[in-house]
Amino acid sequence: MLTLHINDQDVAVDVPPDKPLLFVLREELGLTGTKYCCGAGDCGVCTVHIDGEAAPSCRIPAGDTVGRSVVTIEGLAAARPDHPVFRAWEAEAVPQCGYCQPGQVMAAAALLARHPQPSREQIEEMMDHVLCRCGTYGRIGRALARLADGEFQP
Repeated sequence: MLTLHINDQDVAVDVPPDKPLLFVLREELGLTGTKYCCGAGDCGVCTVHIDGEAAPSCRIPAGDTVGRSVVTIEGLAAARPDHPVFRAWEAEAVPQCGYCQPGQVMAAAALLARHPQPSREQIEEMMDHVLCRCGTYGRIGRALARLADGEFQP
């Protein structure tokens, strides 16, 4: 039995400690906003925050998150429905199919938490780590540029 701190709540799950966090979130806790894609931690689609840092939940064993704070897209939306990233994504009509968007949003929110006015290089680096099958990178870049300019302040 593991006790995890997910979205500001302690939850007990009866899983092996090496089970990937992604599958604990989806299968055990019903938090299906975090998506599966590559399974290797390369595409960023499964990004969550662990202690405030963006992390690929498919590569993190659930046991490694004991005593740490995990936030999913559901937790971010509940805590900050007016989060600047959500507002910028809406303004730029970023989502197309939407599959990658939870990972994109979580990566962008972590970037902004570290760098409230990220440089172009920081934005490009973040975008290089999250796959978008529909190719909405132009919209994502515009949304991030607007965030960097301070257009959507909290």
